[in-house]
Amino acid sequence: MLLPIEVGDYVDFYSSREHASNLGKMLRPDGDPLLPNWRYLPVGYHGRANSIVISGTPLFRPRGQVKLPDGAEPVFAPTRMLDFELELAFVTGTGPPLGAPIPVTRAREYIFGVALLNDWSARDIQAWEYQPLGPFLSKSFASSLSPWIVPLDALEPFRVEGPLQEPGPLPYLATSDSENYDVALSVELSPAALRRAWNAPQTIARTNFRGMYWSMAQQLAHLTSNGAGIRAGDLCGSGTISGSEPDSYGSMIELTWRGTRPLELADGTSRAFLADGDTITMHGSCDRPGAVHVGLGEVSGTILPAPN
Repeated sequence: MLLPIEVGDYVDFYSSREHASNLGKMLRPDGDPLLPNWRYLPVGYHGRANSIVISGTPLFRPRGQVKLPDGAEPVFAPTRMLDFELELAFVTGTGPPLGAPIPVTRAREYIFGVALLNDWSARDIQAWEYQPLGPFLSKSFASSLSPWIVPLDALEPFRVEGPLQEPGPLPYLATSDSENYDVALSVELSPAALRRAWNAPQTIARTNFRGMYWSMAQQLAHLTSNGAGIRAGDLCGSGTISGSEPDSYGSMIELTWRGTRPLELADGTSRAFLADGDTITMHGSCDRPGAVHVGLGEVSGTILPAPN
């Protein structure tokens, strides 16, 4: 399979309240888990379009600067905290002229469809580099995209109301329509030893896209609110999708609580973060009585050792 689009621009959001709260509790245990701006706008950053790879593409463990916990000087080394991020991405069509924002009430007209996305992350590199401008090398080494783009029209029977937003969004982000989608999602981890023994992969998380705090319509309206343009093939990641229960978290940093609660695997090993040889596979689907089943396929990637 090939990449289904030539990715123009790539934006990654941070729109799951549960995910943002979990990371806030880890990083700021004595403060509000959510930073003051989070409830007012869909937080996001611009990534590297040429780092998007098709599902099945192996990825090398990235290197970067890492600050060791003993207070020593940083070192340049392979990440020890390689992570996955379960996301759903939307693909845009051609937008209005530059300088013309897309109203939130019309945002769905400019979203062609959705696909599964694994936005891999090197957490130790990210922890050292992200202040004050956010992630850089910790996110730009690879993001895996499913080859299957499901048109947004196919998801219409599964459109649902999202969670209550408090405080209410500013007028340019406010909508009375149902803008979320009921998409069941899961993550499988398959160590190399299990694959050699022909054993089934282990499901480590199940969650749903319907609980995202900021909808795709709000994300696109905010992205273009300053007049920024979009073109056919732009890709926007939802941000990590996590639920409220521990087995619904969409990343290893949450599932293991930053490595303090390792996952026990069927082959007798455990994981605080991902090991070389591990394969992560994500699935998505929509089901409702009376509606046609819609599958989103899968997105998969295997981790190779850092190159010498």
